[in-house]
Amino acid sequence: MTKPLRSQAARDRILKAARRIFGEQGYERTTIRAVAAAADIHPSMVMRYYGNKDGLFAAAATFELDLPDLVEVPRDEIGATLVRHFIDRWTASGGELPALLRIAVTHEQTRDRLSQIMREQILPRVGAVCGAGEAPTRAALLATQMLGLALTRYVLGLDYVADLSDDVVVERVGETVQRYLTGAID
Repeated sequence: MTKPLRSQAARDRILKAARRIFGEQGYERTTIRAVAAAADIHPSMVMRYYGNKDGLFAAAATFELDLPDLVEVPRDEIGATLVRHFIDRWTASGGELPALLRIAVTHEQTRDRLSQIMREQILPRVGAVCGAGEAPTRAALLATQMLGLALTRYVLGLDYVADLSDDVVVERVGETVQRYLTGAID
């Protein structure tokens, strides 16, 4: 039987505090000192275990996309269903998903987390619709649309994109996602 690390209790307290504070205050306003205080630990220990705020965020953030079972969705509604789902997740996540994307631009560990999400959560759902052989290409195309939308709408807040109604985004981007997932990819 493997014994837990002596530091595991402290690490667990830090991650619990970090999840709460990142969720309440967002990435920008969260500080290492605030997380350390909430975990009742010295800030240097947070730095020792996680390196910096980016590393702490990457370790603390849980990114469960809770994707719908696409096999249960009528085939001609898959694109719109996914876009609506992603809009809901990006806006309901307490800011952690936009923060993940923002950090991933410059932080390798966070980019690795995005790749892991793609492999473990998105690829299997896409594969269930189109087959394992086409899943990587179709999932990559899906990612270009959803990450592009997230970047322009929720991270950069570009006026014209942010001002679009959810219904317009679901309809128009949904058409593209539908084509990516169920159309020809020659």
